[in-house]
Amino acid sequence: MPASYGAYHEPFVGGGALFFALQPKRAYLSDNNEALINAYLGIRTDVTAVIERLESMTNDRGLFERVRRRNFKEGDIYQRAAEFIFMNKTCFNGLFRVNRDGQFNVPFGKYKNPTICDSAVLLNAAAALQNADVKHTTYNRAVDQIEAGDFVYSDPPYEPVSKGSFTSYTSGGFTQSDQERLRDVMLYVKKKGAFVLISNSDTPFIHQLYSGPNWSIRPIQAARSINSNGEGRGNVTELLIY
Repeated sequence: MPASYGAYHEPFVGGGALFFALQPKRAYLSDNNEALINAYLGIRTDVTAVIERLESMTNDRGLFERVRRRNFKEGDIYQRAAEFIFMNKTCFNGLFRVNRDGQFNVPFGKYKNPTICDSAVLLNAAAALQNADVKHTTYNRAVDQIEAGDFVYSDPPYEPVSKGSFTSYTSGGFTQSDQERLRDVMLYVKKKGAFVLISNSDTPFIHQLYSGPNWSIRPIQAARSINSNGEGRGNVTELLIY
């Protein structure tokens, strides 16, 4: 990360871990996952309304299946935000995955007592989001507002490390052609004078994609808890590219 920068941009905001850690004074957050962005907008606009709806939800398979069928499309923005959080807290491994039709298809998680409504976390998130412009858009459109001196953290769907990996956070997935286009867009952003940081998986394709004088690659160890095989969970090597 740069020691100082202008605005903060995260065009694949996902869980927003870096944004919430930094809590920059001026931020632009976006993602192509409409349900995710709706959840952030609901929390930012009226977190109390989201909390009230979450507090009425219980860890019940029947409720889970009814909410899953609704697919974050019904009710007001606060109801849809609450249902998004509810599914995250009660589905298998807290995973977000959709099929080709855009239907959320993660099964029930079978947790004994998940924390469905963490009011303190939601209130803190709402406070941080007050300084953020939050939009449902694609990364290539989001970069139009980046200026020289800004900091851009790009955390796209990772290149699969095996056939069992997936990139289905949206109905279209994220292909190798998408990874190539992302590299080209991020290089364009660098040439505008912005600071760029990209994270991705440690695969030969990603190493080749970012080879050459325009990029530096730094391997890091990252903890991963999502794996169908419990023995496959733990630290994995990922790449920071800048």
